[in-house]
Amino acid sequence: MRKVIALAGNPNVGKSTVFNHLTGLRQHTGNWAGKTVECVSGTCKRGSTVYEFVDLPGCYSLSSHSREEEIARDYICLEGPDAVVVVCDATCLERNLILLLQIMEITPKVVLCVNLLDEAKKKKIHVDLQKLSGELHIPVIGCSARSGEGVEQILDAIESLQEKSKEQTGIVHQACLESVDPFVKRARKLCERAVVYEKAEYDRKDRMLDCLFTGRVTGFLVLFLFLFGIFWITAAGANIPSAYLQKGAFWLEEKLIEGAVFLGISPAAYEPIICGAYRVLSWVVSVMLPPMAIFFPLFTLLEDFGYLPRVAFNLDKCFQKCRACGKQALTMCMGFGCNAVGVTGCRIIDSPRERMIAILTNSFVPCNGRFPTMLALLSLFFVGSTGAATDSVLAAVCLSFVILFGVGMTLLVSRILSGTILKGMPSAFTLELPPYRCPQVGRVLINSILNRTLYVLGRAVLVAAPAGLFIWVLANVQTKDVSILQHCVTFLDPFGRMIGLDGVILMAFILGMPANEIVLPIILMTYLCQGNLQDISDIYLIKQILTENGWTWLTALNTILFSLLHWPCGTTCLTIRKETGSVKWMALAILIPTGVGVFICFLNTTVVNFVTGML
Repeated sequence: MRKVIALAGNPNVGKSTVFNHLTGLRQHTGNWAGKTVECVSGTCKRGSTVYEFVDLPGCYSLSSHSREEEIARDYICLEGPDAVVVVCDATCLERNLILLLQIMEITPKVVLCVNLLDEAKKKKIHVDLQKLSGELHIPVIGCSARSGEGVEQILDAIESLQEKSKEQTGIVHQACLESVDPFVKRARKLCERAVVYEKAEYDRKDRMLDCLFTGRVTGFLVLFLFLFGIFWITAAGANIPSAYLQKGAFWLEEKLIEGAVFLGISPAAYEPIICGAYRVLSWVVSVMLPPMAIFFPLFTLLEDFGYLPRVAFNLDKCFQKCRACGKQALTMCMGFGCNAVGVTGCRIIDSPRERMIAILTNSFVPCNGRFPTMLALLSLFFVGSTGAATDSVLAAVCLSFVILFGVGMTLLVSRILSGTILKGMPSAFTLELPPYRCPQVGRVLINSILNRTLYVLGRAVLVAAPAGLFIWVLANVQTKDVSILQHCVTFLDPFGRMIGLDGVILMAFILGMPANEIVLPIILMTYLCQGNLQDISDIYLIKQILTENGWTWLTALNTILFSLLHWPCGTTCLTIRKETGSVKWMALAILIPTGVGVFICFLNTTVVNFVTGML
């Protein structure tokens, strides 16, 4: 026997955590409204019955004011699940019961799961489950899904449901669901009878933290400090494992070459694979994996703690003034890890116009792949590379200001787009500030490494190997005694120097489109006239190579700016094509940041040269 069970509930009530415990899946639970925008299913078996659980998007009602509400309502009404389990938060039950009462208007086969009883106990909130069950005439169970306590009782409650005829389940009139007031009144009366608050100011601690994290002045200061802290820990912690990975990868490369020579394989056959595809692949892994393995867990800890919705709250007014959606702040935060993930996250924005603005501007915040180049150049030309602890701190501070500049460009370009090709007024949206929760470090590490780090790394690996082969061909195939790569560099050089760069730098960015991590290695390879990426770990030698080829602090600054403001990587471009269903929008997503980057570099070069000439 197979039964389909729908899981419904408000955002941030632990619904997806309940789903994970029941099905054994490890779907990531976002701590903001609208993270789940599609129905995800999983199964579990008890006896002869197979239960298919469908995790519906979190929503506050079924009045279809948002995409999440439409998906949840249509599934319950049209798909006719065998039962609906409504997950509610024990710490704010009154608001959660509104959705439950609306669902009970659609189907009588409902189970109420009161989650987060552990948090309610800490806040001296007591919920009488038996009284709720008696008042609602449905099974009511309590659980603490984070620890798994009581989750199995959901299956008992589903089995206890009496069989009811299909005629009782059907579509109710929209007008019935639109009239929210009766549901609000009944929810209030239910809570008055079944919920006891021992402490009148049970949420005082949360409100005090909100004064700090969302204050007009302190909110942005804390945001900058968190941003700095994440970048500093990432920069300081990634160097050692990255060096070991790189050393191991090049050791393996030597063994592969020795093996190829021993087998009598021609260099023309093994060099493109080993010195081209494998070397670029190993460079991407060694440079990209350690920062991601540090950055994503730190970012997820803030998310699990409940801080990211506060970031959206702080930036909401900024995006509203730009006539964009405040949810764009959330998709922008996702872009720090990977712009492709940020583009996919734009699904949480209901308005097609505002969703497009968020997609087109997501690459203005640098992804994890651009951090190594920026940090290296900041350390070489603006901070110092003595190895002192203050160097990494100063580099993180400088990088934080570069990131803030990217956020500013996001706001500026969003305003320009909303006033030109994507005209319109900003839409309103409901943003819930969830309670602060102690992050589950173990679960965060597993989710961030498996669901984020390895996922993003896997996509980079898929494009890095073919890119390495292509770069090797350009660098080694010659016409008129000059490689194709050098011909391209010569062609691009006049334009590059006009914007404070050179042909080598521009060509490196073009070839680095599949993976931004290889931009600096390509620059070094081209300056040295080598046919392969070079393993140069000595930071003093890197600076010497760059300065001998005409680099100044202005060149480094323009390279940092262009790294921040240029076309998205290949993976992000393909994601934009998939999300928008249009090559035109993908082309625009490439042209907009590139145009801005060229203009900023040209303006910066012109102003600096003018001031220098005056002095």
